[in-house]
Amino acid sequence: MQKNERSTACDGRGFVSRRGLLAGAALAGGSLFLGPAGAALGRVLAERSRPLLKIGLITDLHYAEKATAGSRHYRDSLRKIRPAVDHFNGVKADFAVELGDFVDEAPTLEKELDYVRKIEAEFSRFKGDRHYVLGNHCVSRLKKEEFLASCGQRKKSKRAYYSFDRGEFHFVVLDACFRADGVSYGRKNFKWTDTEIPPEERKWLAADLKKTGKPTIVFAHQRLDVGGNYGVRSAAKVREILEGSGRVLAVFQGHNHVNDHKVIGSVHYVTLAALIEGALSKGNNAWSVLEAHPEGVLKIDGFHQQSDYSLAKG
Repeated sequence: MQKNERSTACDGRGFVSRRGLLAGAALAGGSLFLGPAGAALGRVLAERSRPLLKIGLITDLHYAEKATAGSRHYRDSLRKIRPAVDHFNGVKADFAVELGDFVDEAPTLEKELDYVRKIEAEFSRFKGDRHYVLGNHCVSRLKKEEFLASCGQRKKSKRAYYSFDRGEFHFVVLDACFRADGVSYGRKNFKWTDTEIPPEERKWLAADLKKTGKPTIVFAHQRLDVGGNYGVRSAAKVREILEGSGRVLAVFQGHNHVNDHKVIGSVHYVTLAALIEGALSKGNNAWSVLEAHPEGVLKIDGFHQQSDYSLAKG
C-alpha cells in the first residue's frame, strides 16, 4: 500500500509532537508509562483518538473504454478503484462517497450506461452504504434519473441533493449540475463551465441546516471555494448559508483534479485529487479515508496522490 510521505505525528519541522508521542503511547497500551496507571492512561488516550466515523472518499474516476488523453488514463480507473474499495473494506469504513465524474462521455447512451454498470460493479464490492455526488460527466449523455437509477442511488433519494444522519454527524450531498438558467444537465445540453446551485436548492439547504443540531459535513463535485471555470456561480451565496448555519465543519469536493485546502470563514474546503490522473503502471492512484473525531476534528488519510489533512473545528 503506497502512502504519501506526510506524517500526522510530526510537526512542520519534522519533530514528533507531544500529541503524536501520547498517541504512540496509547497504541502501545501505555507501555511508555509505568504500572497500572500508565496502562489505564493508554486506554483513555486510545479511546479519545478513535474516530467516531470512517468514510471512504474517491472522486473523478472518468471511467471509459477509450484511449488515454494527456494525463487521463480512462481504462485504468476500472483497476484503480479495486484497491480503494479493498482498503475501505479493510478499515471497515461506515460508508463511502464518490464525489462525481464516475464515468466519462461515451459515443452512445447505451455505451455510457455500460460504463456505469462496469465501474459500479467494482464500487459495489464495498460492504457498506454508497453515496454518489453528480458530476458534469455523469450526465453528459444520461439524464440525472438514469444515472442515479443505474447505480442504485434512487433508492436513497429521488433527487440528486439530499441529506442524512450517521452517528453524531449530519451529511449533505449537493447537486451543482444545473445551468445558470436553472435547467438541469443532461443529454449534452450544457457547458461544463456553466454550473450552478439554483435558488430552490439553496433554500432547501438553508432549511436543512436549520433543522439539524449536529455538526455537518458537505459533499459536492464542483468547487464552492473558487470562482472561474471550476467554481459554482452562486458559490458565495452557498458559502454564506454554510457559514451562517454554524453547523458546517467542512466541504469535500472534486472536479479540479488537484489537492487543495482553503478555510473561508469557519468552514474548511478540501478539494481531492482525481483517481483518473496518471498511469496505474507508474503507481498513480488517489483515494482517502475521512475520519470524524470528537469535538469536530476531521482527518483525511490520503493514499498515493491524495494528500493528508488534519482539520480542526473552526
